[in-house]
Amino acid sequence: MCGITGYWGGSRSDAAVAQQMAAAIQTRGPDDAGVWCDSHAGLALAHQRLAVLDLSPAGHQPMVSPCGRYVLCYNGEIYNHLDLRQELAAANGGFAWRGHSDTETLLAALRHWGLEGALARLNGMFAFALWDSRERLLYLSRDRMGEKPLYYGRSGGAFVFGSTLNALRAHPLWAGRIDRNALALYLRYNYVPTPWSIYRGIAKLPPAHYVVIREGGRAIGAPQCYWGLAAVAEAGAAEAGAGAGAGAAELSDELDVLLTDAVQRRMASDVPLGAFLSGGYDSTMVTALMQAQSQRPVRTFSIGFHEAAYDESRHAKKVAAHLGTEHTELYVSPEQAMAVVPKLPLIYDEPFADSSQIPTFLVSQLARRHVTVALSGDGGDELFCGYNRYVLGYQVWRFLQLLPNPLRRVIAATLRRAPGHGLDSLQRRLPPRLRVPQLADRLPKLADVLAHRDGQSFYRSLVSHAKQPDRIVIGAREPESALASAGSFPRLPGPRERMMFMDLMTYLPDDILTKVDRASMAVGLEARVPLLDHRVVEFAWRVPIRYKFREGQGKWLLRQVLDRYVPRPLMNRPKTGFAVPIEHWLRGPLRDWAEDLLNDTRLLNDGFLDPRPIREMWREHQSGARSWHFHLWDVLMFQAWLRETGHPAPINTQ
Repeated sequence: MCGITGYWGGSRSDAAVAQQMAAAIQTRGPDDAGVWCDSHAGLALAHQRLAVLDLSPAGHQPMVSPCGRYVLCYNGEIYNHLDLRQELAAANGGFAWRGHSDTETLLAALRHWGLEGALARLNGMFAFALWDSRERLLYLSRDRMGEKPLYYGRSGGAFVFGSTLNALRAHPLWAGRIDRNALALYLRYNYVPTPWSIYRGIAKLPPAHYVVIREGGRAIGAPQCYWGLAAVAEAGAAEAGAGAGAGAAELSDELDVLLTDAVQRRMASDVPLGAFLSGGYDSTMVTALMQAQSQRPVRTFSIGFHEAAYDESRHAKKVAAHLGTEHTELYVSPEQAMAVVPKLPLIYDEPFADSSQIPTFLVSQLARRHVTVALSGDGGDELFCGYNRYVLGYQVWRFLQLLPNPLRRVIAATLRRAPGHGLDSLQRRLPPRLRVPQLADRLPKLADVLAHRDGQSFYRSLVSHAKQPDRIVIGAREPESALASAGSFPRLPGPRERMMFMDLMTYLPDDILTKVDRASMAVGLEARVPLLDHRVVEFAWRVPIRYKFREGQGKWLLRQVLDRYVPRPLMNRPKTGFAVPIEHWLRGPLRDWAEDLLNDTRLLNDGFLDPRPIREMWREHQSGARSWHFHLWDVLMFQAWLRETGHPAPINTQ
């Protein structure tokens, strides 16, 4: 795992500039650094290395091909690189390797099969830059599911790219201007969705895409897709719906074999490795398969909180004891967790407001004290129907189909007028079993979804924070993102499948994987995600929905496989999110910090956000009339990022 960056144009290539850009992402690769320049072309590539495979100088980057034509700057892991070496050796009648790094394998594959031929064969997570000195073209590419980040674009007359925006900002010609339209998208989703970044002219390369850059730093056409998730989903769903597929027992066997191989490939390492273990189904599945293939106890790590509603550590401890792992847990005080908050703007180098970023950083920090690589269970919910919105959201949508539009409008208007304090007071008089948690907050949300007539806008409303963010961001006009585009949803049989697809396209790479990448890389830890092996993804879409959601629960098929390794009574418990009590902290220990960032004068002087709706939310949150912590955290993370990056107040609102 590493960090990559570079630039083209603006001046002749300068190793000192490239080194400066790489130094800004040093935590992603603390073991080694390298710079390669083509002074004639005005191109510079830089690399920060976290040595995991082949710790010798033979794995140094940027790496030049033996013929001298190609130069590779690469971040990630190619899990099938030993298989590719055998295939390359067979095709060439032998091969003289300098070392055993997957970087050398990737470079040889790109040289032998070309870009698309190599990409089709790769099983891994990666972002890379490949320079073809003969054709004078720069190729940028990203892995299928978006595990590794890659930003690129023009700023101040130079073309710049890198693993994070921190590297781009270190270029001396950097002239980044905040994109107000992207800021509006951020307030809706709590992240800036691909292909936007928070800066004008700088884009995120979409997962499973590559882009070709010609001299002068101009892209040749739009980014090209080399593996289409929509096509995979449509083909898999069609096969699942044909009724001629395998039964539950056969599917369980196939999934067991696939996951076992995916985990085994991700256990290849020349440095110590372990696993994040929350005690939930996904992390337990990954850990169980690791332990089943290990000759000694696997190192596992979990974070605990003293607040029972946010603590999963006791479940993780029981699972670890059953599996026989060497388990390490850390109970975090509110003070320790809140001490992370000032670090967040630099860890997440553009505004990012999933509050589980805090425990994710803490568990990464804990694991890094003992290992350099950790396997994670992310992806199971999106692939096997695990999120509550696939259950409750689906039920609400079915109910809405029974209501005529005039009745919907009447109910929505009534719900919006419902008094928050009155409802909470009424609920306190009811028996506990009849109380609805946070009813005063949920009714306005229900009123919002009643207005939607089609499944796509309904789902977008479910995952939106600010419903009209361009009324908060001064001078913004919210762009049409994938969740709003009529052409984004492929032909899938039902609402659950469509929700899972959109989460895989948007929420997974832009929220979940961003969170894990930044938190782990901030401490020099490599996180690997076996459930996102593209073979597992393709398999999951061939599984009929009745084997994903069954007996009133999601992830049914995954549970059948897990039953082979962990007793079911150990796992039978409600789903718990990986969260911290931000709602209460904003009324308590974080109140002064938040008040400083949200005061009228600061908001007015910054010139990006209208203080009026923000101050109203803040007052209602402090009084307890409504809980606006999700919306407020979005604003606070932007304000904290703005302060940390030192952006001056804008001259105008355009």
